[in-house]
Amino acid sequence: MDDVVVLTDENGQQREFSIVDVIEVDGREYAILVPTDEQESDEDADEAVILRIDHDEDDNEVLVDIEDDEEWEHVAEAWEKMLDEEEEEDLDDDWEEEEDEDSDEDDED
Repeated sequence: MDDVVVLTDENGQQREFSIVDVIEVDGREYAILVPTDEQESDEDADEAVILRIDHDEDDNEVLVDIEDDEEWEHVAEAWEKMLDEEEEEDLDDDWEEEEDEDSDEDDED
């Protein structure tokens, strides 16, 4: 998959999205996309689009809307859980770096 895709909305307007991640849930792959255009409102900028990755008859990857609300909720929850875990890891890493810096300063004294 490319890092940037162009999608057409229900009004026929084309918008560019960046693929920020691909996750696997229950044996299926899903692309997480965010708008690339800077003209989006702050509210829209925080919204990710989740599309299922399927294959067409020529075995090319295609992005497909998730029409089942339960499937969409399940994938959204998995994505949020991944983000929370990454955020916790980042906080842990930051904490360890601060401790290392403090210990280096103590060694210099």
